[in-house]
Amino acid sequence: MNKFNQTIVSLITPPFNSAVSVIRLSGDDSLSLAQTIFSRKIEKPRYAYYGNLSYQGEEIDQVVLIYYKGPNSFTGEDVVEISLHGSMLIVNQVISLFITLGARLAERGEFSSRAFYHHKIDLVQAEGINSLINSTTLEQKKIALYSLKGDTSKLITPLKEKLGKLLANIEVNIDYPEYLDIEEVTISKVREITLEISKEIKSLAKNASKSSLVMNGIKVCLVGEPNVGKSSLLNALLNQKKALVSSIPGTTRDVVEGSISLNGLPLHLIDTAGIRESKDEIEKMGIELSLKSLEEADLIIFIRDASKSNSIEEQEILDKLKDKKYIEVFNKSDLVSELDEDKIYISALNNDIEKLKNEILKIFDLDLKSIEPSLFSSREIGLLNKALSSLSKANEDSYLYSLDIVSISLKEAYDCLKDLLGESVNVDLEKEIFSHFCVGK
Repeated sequence: MNKFNQTIVSLITPPFNSAVSVIRLSGDDSLSLAQTIFSRKIEKPRYAYYGNLSYQGEEIDQVVLIYYKGPNSFTGEDVVEISLHGSMLIVNQVISLFITLGARLAERGEFSSRAFYHHKIDLVQAEGINSLINSTTLEQKKIALYSLKGDTSKLITPLKEKLGKLLANIEVNIDYPEYLDIEEVTISKVREITLEISKEIKSLAKNASKSSLVMNGIKVCLVGEPNVGKSSLLNALLNQKKALVSSIPGTTRDVVEGSISLNGLPLHLIDTAGIRESKDEIEKMGIELSLKSLEEADLIIFIRDASKSNSIEEQEILDKLKDKKYIEVFNKSDLVSELDEDKIYISALNNDIEKLKNEILKIFDLDLKSIEPSLFSSREIGLLNKALSSLSKANEDSYLYSLDIVSISLKEAYDCLKDLLGESVNVDLEKEIFSHFCVGK
């Protein structure tokens, strides 16, 4: 049996005791199953019915029930939502009863998957749902909401349609090769459109990379010699005493982590053991973890003691930072009488770190005050780059080969844009995407 022919049931509110819980049914038998245990006749869609749930003479709960007739529902199928008292005892009793009557428990993301299957949402919107649920900042919520509403998909649809028309023109030329003048016009059009769409996709990819940072956060590694103030800086950024601080070099021997939102930009901070030569086996293990964290970081903050002169060890750390994105900061500015205006000074102990915060925002060039619709997931960015590569190939081929060869790369770019929206996505990818959703969504 096709799983979309089965009626599914799940709790769609958090699974713990609360004032109210909501159970959702979706599928052809939703109405009949609900009617079996509901005390009132359900006739009108989108009408709130107050009544009792009971089975075989046993009253279960007093509830409010709403019926949504497909295709005018979230999933595109018949849907029933039941608001009941938020006891998990009652919730589990009702769900078990529906399963006994013929429904099955919904899988992760299956309601959203059915909405996608019935063309109520595209794949960009589906990913927006999950991102909206997992948002921890207002900026993340705004980007995810654009995707959910369909505003982000509207950036892709015109490009896909433009490529589709171009491919249709090429088909005409292939079918009627005797009209050479038409082929020349089409070749010219290929070059014009591939450059035009490439420009737009480059802009989309650039914005997507920035939005990805906002949605996924930036992994920031604090490195430096022992006792330069890495742990003090972590505590200052987190505004709490997360890491131990002492004047004894080597106090931090393990990786200490914490997360903050810097003006809407999520930072995943990692305080590492001071990098130096050490004979202490435990400290050496901590230093190895530091070097590993340094390799995996999106941004490295190299902390130096402003009150001391350069050391050989610091130069060795700098050598490791070549080809990496890093900020060099001089801590303990309160111990220095003269400051170099070309350097970034902070005093982590005194919570004077605004210059560093500003530099972090500057280095990623993010304007978090004017967020617009944008793609952001690794799947979306990967498909944008793949489409861009195919368009570049089509443009190159237009100077060397006939239209039938050029159309191969154009079709690849066209398919990438379709895949972005989920119009030709394979079942395995669809399953993978929705498996990350919570149960009940």
